[in-house]
Amino acid sequence: MGTSSRSRMIATLAAVSLVAACSEGGEAGGGGGYPDRNITIVVPFSAGGPTDTVTRMIAEPMAKALGGKIVVKNVEGAGGTVGAGEVAQDKPDGYTVLMHHIGMSTAPALYKNLGYQPLEDFATVGLVTEVPMTVVARKDFPPATLTDLTAYVKANPAKVTLANAGIGAASHLCGLLFQSATGVKLQEVPYQGTGPALTDLVGGQVDFMCDQTTNTSGQISAGKVKAYAVTTPERVKSLPDVPTTTEAGLPQLQVSVWHGLYVPAGTPPDVVGKLSTALQTALADQAVIDQMAKLGTAPVAAADATPDAHRAHLEEQLTAWAKVIADAGVQAS
Repeated sequence: MGTSSRSRMIATLAAVSLVAACSEGGEAGGGGGYPDRNITIVVPFSAGGPTDTVTRMIAEPMAKALGGKIVVKNVEGAGGTVGAGEVAQDKPDGYTVLMHHIGMSTAPALYKNLGYQPLEDFATVGLVTEVPMTVVARKDFPPATLTDLTAYVKANPAKVTLANAGIGAASHLCGLLFQSATGVKLQEVPYQGTGPALTDLVGGQVDFMCDQTTNTSGQISAGKVKAYAVTTPERVKSLPDVPTTTEAGLPQLQVSVWHGLYVPAGTPPDVVGKLSTALQTALADQAVIDQMAKLGTAPVAAADATPDAHRAHLEEQLTAWAKVIADAGVQAS
């Protein structure tokens, strides 16, 4: 082979190598080969709680849509801020995802030294579902209706115990609204998650609490707890005999718990897009729709399971809850 032919071959091989390297680099940086290993969805609350339940419903169909595997990891503590903080600091490559609820919009107002900011440190993937809450009590608690409960707590504020999953948790926020609506300050009993709180409620160790239908529907249907109301404008199909708070005489108490998926800020847009598309696929899965219906909720519309719609909702909720929390004078350390 002559010198000129050898030079042309070397140049050609170098060009091919450069194209291959650029292609591989594009995939690594932009998610072309994503996912090529397990994805972890962090749930910042205890296993068995409502956020954990919703996450596990969508994990498998999302993994199938992505062609990979999803592992659910519970990192509980401080009203969801421990797990959220871990994800905020993780590598922005799409392999660590956060499932959080309404607490993402309340943490900045509750915590003076919060280690992250929702809009700056996360990229939104899409909303998942909006879950009604229920006001439930131990089955032998004396009040028979929500009106009776209101009168009872006003007459016995020092001895009634109100359970929650810790400051900033949905159950805590709903409890704040209940106390605001009734004008009564109650003895609150915080737990590390609504799972253990509901367990103690069923066992009679605490009097009552607010909790999501995803966590209470089974216990209500089985007669293990007493249900006073759902905190939404309309009754829940899976709990047709449970009145709304408006019907039950406390219209000021209305709140539902929305859930959404997040990744660390800086995650490549096409990776976020793949996660969002997989989420939309999962929410359209009939098995997911049926499971959610049994628990009193439903997937959001596909248009809401997008990064832009999710971010707009988060912005609105941050503003709304900042006022509620300021008015309540609640602050976490």
